Amino acid sequence: MPLTIVQAGDPVLRRPARALRPNEIRSREIRELIEQMKETMYAAPGVGLAAPQIGQGIQLAVIEDRQEYIKDWTPEQLAERERQAVPFHVIVNPKITLLGEERVEYFEGCLSLDNLMALTPRARRVRVECVDEKGEAKVIEACGWYARILQHEIDPLAGTMYVDHMHPRTLMTVENFTQHWKGKTLPELQSLLLATEKRR
Repeated sequence: MPLTIVQAGDPVLRRPARALRPNEIRSREIRELIEQMKETMYAAPGVGLAAPQIGQGIQLAVIEDRQEYIKDWTPEQLAERERQAVPFHVIVNPKITLLGEERVEYFEGCLSLDNLMALTPRARRVRVECVDEKGEAKVIEACGWYARILQHEIDPLAGTMYVDHMHPRTLMTVENFTQHWKGKTLPELQSLLLATEKRR
């Protein structure tokens, strides 16, 4: 059964999560929690879920960008966003490094900020050092949409959320995003941002 996803305002989302010890990572409790988080992520649905989002202040997140989530996207949209399916995996105790100065802006939403989205700049490339659910060291180098997902899911482990990075004047409901902005190209989205900034 899916777990309850806590919403913005819950203190657990704003506290740095603690690192898991090696013996904890391989424990039955953490294995069960990972399965519950996976089920919760699928039910939402989402492309990732961090442990603080289900009320657990530990450095653990699950990620999967399923093929079915992008089946309706055009090849041009996928290329522009550098998005492709990412298989299920677990990251524990991640350390993230933003690579280079290039930033890409696109809309993000969050399962802990239900029904809201905003234009959010992210590093195009990242490197993540972490361990997996077996306690084995992993290094992930990612770009494009996968890099965005990693940054988004690692945020709550440090007590931050996408709203800390977003352009505030672009915050909107999912319905309005779908109606007005979903099919826009990145240059069109950037013109939206410039238009809103000029009105300030």
